[in-house]
Amino acid sequence: MNLLIRLTVNGERRDVALDDPRVTLLDLLRERLHLTGTKKGCDRGQCGACTVLVDGRRINSCLTLAASLDGAEVLTIEGVAHGDTLHPVQAAFIAHDGFQCGFCTPGQIMSAIGLIREAQTGDDPERIREAMSGNLCRCGAYAGITDAVIDAQRATARSEATASEERAA
Repeated sequence: MNLLIRLTVNGERRDVALDDPRVTLLDLLRERLHLTGTKKGCDRGQCGACTVLVDGRRINSCLTLAASLDGAEVLTIEGVAHGDTLHPVQAAFIAHDGFQCGFCTPGQIMSAIGLIREAQTGDDPERIREAMSGNLCRCGAYAGITDAVIDAQRATARSEATASEERAA
C-alpha cells in the first residue's frame, strides 16, 4: 500500500509515494530525493545534524514522519543559496570559521537560519548559544558558530532595513 504525499522541497513541488508510513523525513530526503546535505547523526533527535526547516520552523528530520508533512514546505541546506551566491548565514560561517570537520555544519546553518527568522535572540551570545543548544559540534567550533550567527543576524537586519527604505521611497 502506497501513501502519496506532496511536499515543496527547496521551492520544488514533489509528489512522493511512500511504501512505508514509518519513513522519516531524513530518510526520505537522503535516500529517495538524494538530498544528502542533511546529515544522519544520532538518529534520535539529540545532535541536530538533521535540522531542516518545515514551514519555516526548525525541526529534527530524523524524528519527523514524512507522512505527517503532506502539503508542507521543506527547506534543506541545498536550497538556501541562490546560484553561486551564498546565504548570509553560509557566508558568515565561512568568515568566522564556524566549522571544522563540517559534519554538523548543514544542521547548524539550518538552525541558525530558523533562529534568525524567529528573531528571539537579538545579538546576545548567551541567548544564541541557548537557542542553538540542540545542535552539537564535536569539534567545538561554538565560538565561531555564535559569531557567525550574530554577524548573519546583523547582515539580515541591515538588508531588511534597506529593503524597507527602498519600498518606502
